[in-house]
Amino acid sequence: MKYQTNRKAIILLADGTIFYGKAVGDKEGTAFGEVCFNTGMTGYQEIFTDPSYYGQLMVTTNAHIGNYGGNNEETESGTVKISGLICRNFSYNYSRTRVDESLQSFLDKNNLFAISDVDTRALVAYIRDNGAMNAVISSDVENIDGLKKQLAEVPDMNGLELASKVSTKEAYYFGDENASYKVAALDLGIKKNILRNMASRDIYVKVFPYDTTFEEMNAWNPDGYFLSNGPGDPDPLKQVIQTTQDILAADKPLFGICLGHQIIALANGISTFKMHHGHRGINHPVMNHTSGKGEITSQNHGFSVNYDEAISNTNLVVTHQHLNDNTVMGLKMKDKACFSVQYHPEAGPGPNDATYLFDEFIGSMKKKTA
Repeated sequence: MKYQTNRKAIILLADGTIFYGKAVGDKEGTAFGEVCFNTGMTGYQEIFTDPSYYGQLMVTTNAHIGNYGGNNEETESGTVKISGLICRNFSYNYSRTRVDESLQSFLDKNNLFAISDVDTRALVAYIRDNGAMNAVISSDVENIDGLKKQLAEVPDMNGLELASKVSTKEAYYFGDENASYKVAALDLGIKKNILRNMASRDIYVKVFPYDTTFEEMNAWNPDGYFLSNGPGDPDPLKQVIQTTQDILAADKPLFGICLGHQIIALANGISTFKMHHGHRGINHPVMNHTSGKGEITSQNHGFSVNYDEAISNTNLVVTHQHLNDNTVMGLKMKDKACFSVQYHPEAGPGPNDATYLFDEFIGSMKKKTA
């Protein structure tokens, strides 16, 4: 078993600010991406494998990462999707009954560079004050000028299309083919736990590549359609927006999560914008305006729907709002069986306050097939 060594490493932010740490496992490496932070106290493996984090350097605010090892069942996609890990204390020792390997072994298999011994409280405070920005983490601590030049060439997340990087290349099925309902899911970076939640509710899912047309999906004759979560800016996804408009024009049941929520807004003429530093964690408070109840939710997004445009749109109702900053967390169309949420009702990790949304999706399909 490897233990922490003294190989120095740095975090260089796009504005020139530098934070210091040590390379995990004495590994040499360099990784680029948008630096962001997640406040979850658990669920690091699910976070690292969530396709929505593609191209991002993840700062974990929990002080201990790796202390419960890794489990093969706790992944949200086939590979690690973050571009690099930044943490305070990396635990080489781990303890849990259900464990398959150490986190270091898991990260090594996925060729992920990570640094520890970082003052993550100071780094997170800096991101909160100055906003999410591109950064590089590296063990090449003597090559600051060279790293700055490489960092300057990394594209900004604003305007960046990334769904194509994580979407399936070929359609595939999930669940029981004899289930009561068939759902066509557009894979913009779908998490496994979304599919598990649908399959457990008697839904058979066919997952399509991100650029599939409505006509191609409709040929399968599904009872409903789903737009998944995913990384990057929603605005460049013109084909996906057109497909969504075609689904709505055909008056088919439609449910969207996260990036899918933003796509539904864009399909209705509501713009989106890049947030200052986004929402990423498993304890975000949301108000459900329909039920009047609060929900503790899992969130992971750096873009949001324009609130003023949403409330003035005559075709839509804002059903959910974030209690910290009043951003739009849910939309529902008045004359269509279409609704969406910005957060993650499937959790993975996180609480299960919002799993009822999958049942509402089934309800919308029942009405259409009755």
